[in-house]
Amino acid sequence: MKLLDLYAKMKGDLNQIELELERSVSDDHALLSDASLHLLKAGGKRIRPVFVLLAGKFGDYRLDVMKRVAVPLELIHMASLVHDDVIDDAETRRGQLTVKSKWDNRIAMYTGDYIHGKALSIAAQLPNPQIHQILSHALVQMCIGEMEQIRDFFNTEQTIRHYLLRIRRKTALLIAISCQLGAVAAGADRQTANRLYRYGYNVGMAFQIRDDLLDLYGTEKQIGKPPGSDMRQGNITLPVILALRDARMRESLLVEIAAIRERGGQADAGRAIEMIRRSEGGELADQLANRYINKALRAIEGLPGIAAKKNLIDIAHFIGKRNY
Repeated sequence: MKLLDLYAKMKGDLNQIELELERSVSDDHALLSDASLHLLKAGGKRIRPVFVLLAGKFGDYRLDVMKRVAVPLELIHMASLVHDDVIDDAETRRGQLTVKSKWDNRIAMYTGDYIHGKALSIAAQLPNPQIHQILSHALVQMCIGEMEQIRDFFNTEQTIRHYLLRIRRKTALLIAISCQLGAVAAGADRQTANRLYRYGYNVGMAFQIRDDLLDLYGTEKQIGKPPGSDMRQGNITLPVILALRDARMRESLLVEIAAIRERGGQADAGRAIEMIRRSEGGELADQLANRYINKALRAIEGLPGIAAKKNLIDIAHFIGKRNY
């Protein structure tokens, strides 16, 4: 099954999630509503709600419960994007102006905070304290991951292990708990929820590695923003770390990265990107992403052979090969 076929199959429930997302950020305060809805209507894969809904199929699936998990997780993701765009000084996202670009940094920061608050207020409607504990822990870890990324801007000495720990906090953890909490909210047993967590964690790691590859190897049409944005902002990702291990180009690439840092966020990173594309960095990063996908698939081998399991397998394969 192609990913679009899966979305079509889940269309009814996903439409309810979309309506709930819009309702949740609508408020009497027009500016906060407009800024929040601006990002919401720019679209997105809604992959976290999809994971929540599929994980819920392994228990007592009730959409009125599932949406109180799916909506907060997508809102937390949205809030992180608004804050990221301020830190990265990004002008566009998903082919649209960012909140900070359409308004300003102050509006964007408070919009992100507002969306976070809305997420927590919806999650608080669920009586299970385990859900609140998992969600709050993930929020703390995401903030640590963001701070580590800022600290490591233009740090060309960072290790692969350091990078992996950072993306675990920034990206993989939220996807992991999307799978876990869908199962927990549906009353699935602990072993099932743990298997789904491990699936989501490994898929999330692969997702971020593929995202970092796309930033260097994709086109503006594919990724909705100019290629090399991470490089210009000083975010040293896995393909760059791996390229820097190539003695044949290390010194030249270091010179280019230093020049980008000196020229600031609007610098031309074309030469550095071309060097990375000529290295083995991209191929090695792709191989690691594939290993995470294989780990994700092994994590759910023992789950019941229901349709949702097949859907999770299809999504894992899509993420392993995605080019947008």
